[in-house]
Amino acid sequence: MSALTTYPADQPGQGQTWHDFDAISSQLNGLGVQFERWQADCAFTTDDDADAVLAAYQSSIDKLKQQYGFQSVDVISLNAEHPNKDALRQKFLSEHIHSDFEVRFFVEGRGLFYLHVGDQVHAVLCEQGDLISVPANTKHWFDMGENPAFKCIRLFTTEDGWVADFTGDKIADSFPTLDQYLANL
Repeated sequence: MSALTTYPADQPGQGQTWHDFDAISSQLNGLGVQFERWQADCAFTTDDDADAVLAAYQSSIDKLKQQYGFQSVDVISLNAEHPNKDALRQKFLSEHIHSDFEVRFFVEGRGLFYLHVGDQVHAVLCEQGDLISVPANTKHWFDMGENPAFKCIRLFTTEDGWVADFTGDKIADSFPTLDQYLANL
């Protein structure tokens, strides 16, 4: 179940949570964030690579490319056995921005995006079928949890793909991790 919790940026224990998809979408639309529910009905095996994922969703990808002019697309997929899961988690947990508009479509699993907008932090629990956009230059971080289990298609407006500018702010350290967030839902 998708969820949204909005916190004052300086009070990570004082959040208000929404579980209703329409309410989540409405709250995020006010921030310029697109949040939609798509069909994620393709099943993959552990042997399926990024090309298989992209081929399965090619028509949806083509539609997004045409709509937004995306120049590059890739697949990020992590599971609990991934040898670099801890290093990748730490990289995504650091608050950063991108100069381009980006979109994530969860074809499997879940993850927790934190969007730091003004004096609020919005935690968005994304699950299979959720599509979320992060507007250019929005401070954010992402937690995949200690035992990641997700597969996402990522779309970018530049050919360079995922390029982050880290803010150096340690704000992410004071907010719940994905595992803590799920335990408190």
